[in-house]
Amino acid sequence: MKLRDFLIGVATGLAAAVIIKEASDRISPFLPANQVLNNVKFEFKKETPIDGSWIYMQTEDFNNGISTIPVYRGGITRVVNGELETFEFAADARSGVIVELVKS
Repeated sequence: MKLRDFLIGVATGLAAAVIIKEASDRISPFLPANQVLNNVKFEFKKETPIDGSWIYMQTEDFNNGISTIPVYRGGITRVVNGELETFEFAADARSGVIVELVKS
């Protein structure tokens, strides 16, 4: 095999990898659900330790009266002054910003 043929193969492979990555970002522009949950947990941990957390890995539509956006639903539990507090949240799937937080 000639060096030229090898370099052409490497360049073609790199170009294909870049194209595939760009296409996958366009097809699924959402943040990973685990990353969103870790960001929410990080913010809650600033106040008190958390005992548990969960997130639903599929997006669902959330309507705030003005627009409809895809969100991840999840929850956080923590103990404050001996009392168990449970929060449910909806976080924007594209940015990770919490759009709804309900203490239940």
